[in-house]
Amino acid sequence: MPVLEFSNVSKVYNNVTRALTDVSFSVSEGEFVSIIGPSGSGKSTILRCINRLVDASQGTIMLDGRDITCADKKEIRQIRKKTGMIFQHYNLVDRLSVIENVLHGRLGHKTTMTGVIGFYTEREKENAFNILSKLGLTEQAYKRCDELSGGQKQRVGIARSLMQEPRLILCDEPIASLDPSSSKIIMDHLSNINKTMKITCILNLHQVDVALKYSGRIIGITSGRIVYDGPPDRLSKTKIHEIYQSNEGELITDVG
Repeated sequence: MPVLEFSNVSKVYNNVTRALTDVSFSVSEGEFVSIIGPSGSGKSTILRCINRLVDASQGTIMLDGRDITCADKKEIRQIRKKTGMIFQHYNLVDRLSVIENVLHGRLGHKTTMTGVIGFYTEREKENAFNILSKLGLTEQAYKRCDELSGGQKQRVGIARSLMQEPRLILCDEPIASLDPSSSKIIMDHLSNINKTMKITCILNLHQVDVALKYSGRIIGITSGRIVYDGPPDRLSKTKIHEIYQSNEGELITDVG
């Protein structure tokens, strides 16, 4: 059974703007999937439909065999516990320390009261520090997040998502705001997490060369429709141009 399955999913915003049209695909456990396409193509809408930040207009989305499109508030809370989310602009609480932000990844597992008072078990604290160590952030643990570089902030975001013990990690343009060196560090960490922890990863990326290097599978989307779904080595220049509806692909990578 796939971890995730989209079946004929469409999304229309405000009864006017069509973001997705008849999107169907499935993702198996442990896959590393990159979704590429131009701005406004529907990439972010796909991720937001998975964690129910956005409601699909039509179709079904199965997560671990359950249709999440009709989930109530209690069920949505459970869905979000399973799906770690990494954002382009980090989505951290800048005035709080790194370790406090990482521990926030446990809030979905807390009662309202324990969440409000910030109660965490010793096991949770130990796990948070172990994750920070793996991501090279031990020395930053007690720094405020507004003192960090962009690359460090994104690693904090990854650590926070791992604290959820997720079934899958969703990454919405995780390196779009980073320089090439920081981007490589982030992608290396995500790849390592996927391989060693067997966590399914789905990423939205603008950088086709990065998608080609790291992904086991690429989904190309344009104007809300999937136009490519397959391995990186079969993604041709012609198909890249079709995805981006221009020669934009040539500016992003040379597939040779």
